[in-house]
Amino acid sequence: MFRSSKRFIGFPCAHRRYAHEGRCAWVHGYSRSFEVWFECAERTPLTGFVMDFGGLKTIQRWLEERFDHTLLLDAMDPLLPEFRALEARGACKLTVLPDVGMEGTAKYVFDEVDVMVRALTGGRVFVYSVECRENEKNSAMYVREGREGGI
Repeated sequence: MFRSSKRFIGFPCAHRRYAHEGRCAWVHGYSRSFEVWFECAERTPLTGFVMDFGGLKTIQRWLEERFDHTLLLDAMDPLLPEFRALEARGACKLTVLPDVGMEGTAKYVFDEVDVMVRALTGGRVFVYSVECRENEKNSAMYVREGREGGI
């Protein structure tokens, strides 16, 4: 199997972990970044690429839409109605996720980007892993189970 990676950086956003008993329950922000690892059994014949990075503009735009200057909230956040009211008044742009933590965000991005990559490559390439980083010190990664990648 061949692998290559692409880093997507500079997504300033805020989030809160409503169930946390400490400071993480408060709205706070980071500049998130993502490293996506691609995998395939056969590289493209002419270039030898695993993934043509020039074709990733759709993924870049998708990440910008969800993570650039947004407020990330858990779908189960009890204050979600109040935050939706603030969004309606123009105070914030919400992205609601099943789990806004680094681990949950890595899985969410993995699942969504894998579908896009398979479509872009006719199923030749799949996502092997996604690392979600909230700063220089903290990150989490979601890695595909097994070796087949569904190919």
